[in-house]
Amino acid sequence: MAGEKLFENKIKDYLKYSGAWEIKYWGGGQFTKAGIPDLLICHMGMFIAVEIKADEGRPSAVQLVTLREIDKSGGYAILLYPDMFETFKLFIDSITHGDLIKANEYYAIMQRRRLTWNKKLKIRQ
Repeated sequence: MAGEKLFENKIKDYLKYSGAWEIKYWGGGQFTKAGIPDLLICHMGMFIAVEIKADEGRPSAVQLVTLREIDKSGGYAILLYPDMFETFKLFIDSITHGDLIKANEYYAIMQRRRLTWNKKLKIRQ
């Protein structure tokens, strides 16, 4: 868990540097909804939801379904591992500079991990 928290702080620092608004969602309470991604972000008018995982982290089925629903609703839904942090930064930078074509290319790269997990856990697209 410590690795995930350190990674989360690294992400939040970069978002702050980029001028993005973010909030950490804590889903452990009695009245909170399960599966909500760890970070909810608004950057340059774009909605971005990030589920953070440490290197060996495993998403739950409800997390993957929530990410799928956000994606289907027009938001960016990212399952983010440390090895994709540089791609995430390029994604954020592309949005910052108004280059949504490039942002979508980086988004597609990051989506591969979520789609792989969907297959492993048999989550329908």
